[in-house]
Amino acid sequence: MSSDTSEAPGRPPSGGLVTALAVKRNALVGVGTGVVLAVLVYLVRVFELLGPVGGGRSYPVVGPAGWFLVLGFVLAVTTALLVTTLLTAVRAYRLATAE
Repeated sequence: MSSDTSEAPGRPPSGGLVTALAVKRNALVGVGTGVVLAVLVYLVRVFELLGPVGGGRSYPVVGPAGWFLVLGFVLAVTTALLVTTLLTAVRAYRLATAE
């Protein structure tokens, strides 16, 4: 028996759906948007482009730059997922209502 689950009996292939919804393009746009946003926020925070941040904190292990890199990664991934989901949902809606 083959390990390819997309060709299982009774299950339609999903490649056409992924292509029709342009998921690959949407994911690339989402990743690009997430990375750009994370880099901008990181630069604003680390280089204090909007002025110094009030109050002092201690950042264990990697220091403030390291923690903001981790937060930047989380922001990039979250933004990428959100943008990809929204673009795919809009594409699905347009395909569903197209006549």
